[in-house]
Amino acid sequence: MRPARNKADFPYWLLILIGIGGYLFWEVVSDDLYADILRTLSKGIWTTVMVTVVGFGMAAVLGLLLAVAAGLRFIVIRQAARLYIEVVRGVPIIVLLLYVAFVLAPGLVALWNWGAGNLGFDPVRNRDFSLLWRAVIALTIAYSSFLAEVFRAGLASVDQGQIEAAEALGLSRWQRFRLVVFPQALRVILPPLGNDFVAMVKDSSLVSVLGVTDITQLGKVTAAGNFRYFETYNVVALVYLTMTITLSLLLRQLEKRMRRGQER
Repeated sequence: MRPARNKADFPYWLLILIGIGGYLFWEVVSDDLYADILRTLSKGIWTTVMVTVVGFGMAAVLGLLLAVAAGLRFIVIRQAARLYIEVVRGVPIIVLLLYVAFVLAPGLVALWNWGAGNLGFDPVRNRDFSLLWRAVIALTIAYSSFLAEVFRAGLASVDQGQIEAAEALGLSRWQRFRLVVFPQALRVILPPLGNDFVAMVKDSSLVSVLGVTDITQLGKVTAAGNFRYFETYNVVALVYLTMTITLSLLLRQLEKRMRRGQER
């Protein structure tokens, strides 16, 4: 039965995708129209990668802090963390994106002006707060609430006996977390963390509503200029699909390596 199961697990779907993807990329490269569209969209890949990596990195740090805060003994901190998580999770990401861009960001600018002794709203300073960073902040806030739940579940999965043994050895709270709790929790956290990272690559396309020149925004502008919507959005979908599938495969290999390390 074991050989049959291994044969069934062979990733035929990946071979199909590679074949279709290779054919589509050949068509894109060999066709002047598709090649021109791809060259235009490639200018937005860096923006998409930057928004995803920076936003996810900050969201992971904030999410971990929220997860730790939600498990503290102090009821005020614990309830404040839960309030943040539940409120942010209940707001659609696109609404949060618009709120941060046109409500929170101007409010922060006005607060900065007030701290600098300039009363009132300065539209020039507001424009200096780039839409790109407003989008990054919005995605950070949105994903921090989801990642907080991922971290919370991972930290809760660590056996209490491990923590008590570390405490008996005289380790401080920070040492227990760094040396005992977090390394064990990471094994549980990594798969959903990877899934959320791939999801953020796709959700980064929402920043196009602010005019940020990512892949989606450049696709909209290109299609509006050449009126070739079919060809343009085919290339947009192909670029996103290539990015997400590549990331998924890399994360799967990382999980396998970690699993082999645990078995040794």
